[in-house]
Amino acid sequence: MDFPLVTDPWFYAVAVPAVLMMGMAKSGFLMGFGSLATPLMALALPVPQAAAIMLPLLLVMDATGVASLWRERDDGLIRLLLPAALLGTLLGTFLFGVLSGKAVAGVVGALTLLFIAQRVLFPPRKDASPPSRAKGFLLGIAAGFTSFVAHAGGPPMSAYVLPLRLDPVRLTATMAVLFGAINLSKWIPYAWLGLLDARNLMTSLLLVPLAPLGVWAGVWLTRRIEPTWFYRIAYTGMALAGMKLLWDGLH
Repeated sequence: MDFPLVTDPWFYAVAVPAVLMMGMAKSGFLMGFGSLATPLMALALPVPQAAAIMLPLLLVMDATGVASLWRERDDGLIRLLLPAALLGTLLGTFLFGVLSGKAVAGVVGALTLLFIAQRVLFPPRKDASPPSRAKGFLLGIAAGFTSFVAHAGGPPMSAYVLPLRLDPVRLTATMAVLFGAINLSKWIPYAWLGLLDARNLMTSLLLVPLAPLGVWAGVWLTRRIEPTWFYRIAYTGMALAGMKLLWDGLH
C-alpha cells in the first residue's frame, strides 16, 4: 500500500524554501515574494496540487501572523477589501475548472508588471491623492480570485495598499488579517473540488513545522526595518513575482 505522501526529493528541494519565503512574505518583510511560492512548488507538481498542499500551511502562517499583529490592523481597509476579496474567492470557485492556472498566472503577471512600470515611469507626487475606494474594491476582487486559483493574491492587493504608504507594521497586520480570512474561506471550496486528499494533507503536515518560522523571522525584521527599505523590498518582490507569473503564463 502506498504511503499517502509526496516522496519526490525535487519537490522538497523547492517546497522548503517556498514555504519559508511565503512565511516571511506573510510577515510583510518579503511582501510580494509570497506569490512566487506556489509557482516554485509547481516546478515539481501540477499547480492545483501545489496550491492544495500550500493551503493548510497558509492557515498556520496566517494564525501566527494575526496573533502577532492583530492590534495594529487597519479596520477601515479591512471593511473595504475583505468583502471584495471574498467575492473574488467565490468567483474563483466557479471558474476553477474553466480558466487554466497558466492563463491566470499570465494575466496577473502582466498586470503586476504594468503596475510596477507605472510606478517607476510616472512616480506619484508627494501630494497625490490615495487610490480610490472603487479601485480598492476591484483589486480586492482580483486578489480573492487569484488567491483562490494559485495563492497569488498578493500583487493585486499590494497594488492598492502599497501606494497608501502605511506604516510597515500596520500594513503587515492588515494584510495578515485580510489573507487569513481569505485563506480560511478557501477551505470548503478546495475540499468540494477534491483538492484536499490524503496525499496532499499528509504532505502539508510534514511541512507544517516550517510554516511559523518564516513568519516569526519576518515579523522581527519588519518591526526593525526602515520604511524606505521595506517598500523597496516589497516592490522588488512584486516585480519578480510578476515576471515569474508572466513566464509561467507564456510557457
